[in-house]
Amino acid sequence: MRTYNQEEAEQLLDEMEDWEFIEDGIEKSYEFDDFVSAFSFMTIVAMLAEKANHHPEWSNIYNQVHIRLSTHDAGGVTEKDFELAREIDGFISEEDE
Repeated sequence: MRTYNQEEAEQLLDEMEDWEFIEDGIEKSYEFDDFVSAFSFMTIVAMLAEKANHHPEWSNIYNQVHIRLSTHDAGGVTEKDFELAREIDGFISEEDE
């Protein structure tokens, strides 16, 4: 599986809102109105991740969720990470409509 170097990853991230390349992974933080909204988001992301068989590193503090994606068995960022990130952002965009 092909991994992206920092320059390649950052070019792809230019098309994605608020994702950053950090230490061979891509990361983004989300803020919600309250804990229930944040946890609901995490539930949806868990289902997306399970379907893709690609699971994030993440943390939740009250209304904030931080997600880190990296393909550990490939040793860096791959297309799987970008695909899941786009799905996550697509879900958020649908919710905003």
